[in-house]
Amino acid sequence: MSIVHKVAAVQFEPIMFEKERNVARLLELCEQAAAAGARLIVTPEMGTTGYCWFDRAEVAPFVETIPGPTTSRFAALARKHDCYIVVGMPEVDDDNIYFNTAVLIGPDGIVGRHRKTHPYISEPKWAAAGDLHNQVFETPIGRIALLICMDIHFVETARLMALGGADVICHISNWLAERTPAPYWISRAFENGCYVIESNRWGLERTVQFSGGSCVIAPDGQVTAVLDKGDGVLMSEIDLDAARARRVLGERVFAQRRPELYPELLTDTFSWNPRDFFGLYGHEPWPAGKTSRVSVAQFSPSNDFGQNLQTISALARKASAEGAELVVFPELALTGLADPPGTAQPISGPVTDSLGQLAEELDLYLVCGLAERDGDLVYNSACLVTPDGDISVYRKTHLTTDEQSWATAGEGWTVVDTPIGRIGLLIGHDASFPEAGRVLALRGCDLVACPAAIKGRFSSSHPGTQVEQPKPIPTGPDPLHWHHFRVRAGENNLFFAFANVVDPDRGYPGLSGVFGPDTFAFPRREAIAAGGAGLATALVDTTNLDSVYPTNVVRRKDLVSMRMPHSYRGLVKVVANNY
Repeated sequence: MSIVHKVAAVQFEPIMFEKERNVARLLELCEQAAAAGARLIVTPEMGTTGYCWFDRAEVAPFVETIPGPTTSRFAALARKHDCYIVVGMPEVDDDNIYFNTAVLIGPDGIVGRHRKTHPYISEPKWAAAGDLHNQVFETPIGRIALLICMDIHFVETARLMALGGADVICHISNWLAERTPAPYWISRAFENGCYVIESNRWGLERTVQFSGGSCVIAPDGQVTAVLDKGDGVLMSEIDLDAARARRVLGERVFAQRRPELYPELLTDTFSWNPRDFFGLYGHEPWPAGKTSRVSVAQFSPSNDFGQNLQTISALARKASAEGAELVVFPELALTGLADPPGTAQPISGPVTDSLGQLAEELDLYLVCGLAERDGDLVYNSACLVTPDGDISVYRKTHLTTDEQSWATAGEGWTVVDTPIGRIGLLIGHDASFPEAGRVLALRGCDLVACPAAIKGRFSSSHPGTQVEQPKPIPTGPDPLHWHHFRVRAGENNLFFAFANVVDPDRGYPGLSGVFGPDTFAFPRREAIAAGGAGLATALVDTTNLDSVYPTNVVRRKDLVSMRMPHSYRGLVKVVANNY
């Protein structure tokens, strides 16, 4: 029998300098949720005080120790209703250091706390980066983890908590600059197969418009409850069995991880000027970069090489006519999906020779998937073919359950420098693992080419929001508000060229796209293929733009440079688990 608990997210607009009013209102909303049966109640980041503080001196009258007077008031409510409450507040410790903190309070008092580890632009004005890192708290209602706002931008945080057994991540935030529920929130639930309870503030504070959109997100990425605007409480349920299944698109992703390939996650390659770093000692300097057009092609491969090559040729010619310099085709596009061991081809061989001739004729870079035969072994591979005939091969490292019956997993990453930029390769299911894209970002990739044959749902729409955002932030409906592979681009500050099989009758939705390196840049720098077979083409800029320090986000990689890798060791530990 499933273990199901009622949960609630509180949405609230605190008022600066009115701490008592804020605490009293939060207690009122928590009481409402508890009376409705919520066993876990989540309130917003800095909900007791407001957020946009100038400096330590201004926030000083409102910080508190934990435990302290405010936590005692919430503990009394938790004890009264036998529930758990997450409260966001500014904390001061014994050394007079301030932190942006989330505290989990239960019927017996304080269970634990999380200090925001990855500060947003404003926190360094008054707060230190958190030092408690990625804890998971065991409670009678499940294993609970806490994150605060900017923390969730970083794939490592939620991943470590899920590896620690978290059933639910309580994410408290003061989110801004886009429609919510935010794609990052959804992807963290989706890729980790756990619940995310999101409590976001709303309202305007010191010219900053916060987005609301508090919600509960299920392990499959479905938003089960949402509150767009205004103070209030939303209710939903969490099913611990659904979280503990740890499935992503039906796959046991935690059992399929490759920690032996992830040691680079503990490095910090963007801590120095990357322009200097990636040419250090004259070894593998960055390509200068350029502005170019990149296409992804989606179609449904057959088991007939000739037919597949004909389709690839036609799409490549169309892309070339549109000015593309790189075209990415789907996983197994050359050899077909039905019988990869039976159709597998050597590299180099007649099939890749034909691809090379096409690349030379059209002066195109081509990335294409195929089943590769190497002696007695078969790999799910992708090759990058240059106009002068060079072939670089990547063998898929993360295999699905079905692929494990016929394919041998690859043992390393492939990165290729081209005039377009530094290109990394992934294949399909690899991109379900946030660790894979992150390694390529740390190697300085400007673009990841990802041939794919992914079935199922990895996108969702948004009906539009009533929160009035400053232009050019969109507020209207969007049929592709969340696209998991757009998030892969933004979280790594690189272009992500995702070429998926399209065959709705067999469960392949297509939705191929070239996604830009900044998900908060509107209008978005992307192109998405709609409908059936065809192309999506986008402008890709990999230039440095500046002579001292890169000002182009794809070279600067803000979200990579702000990581806290000293706390990520758990990502590379090889541990037995029951997933």
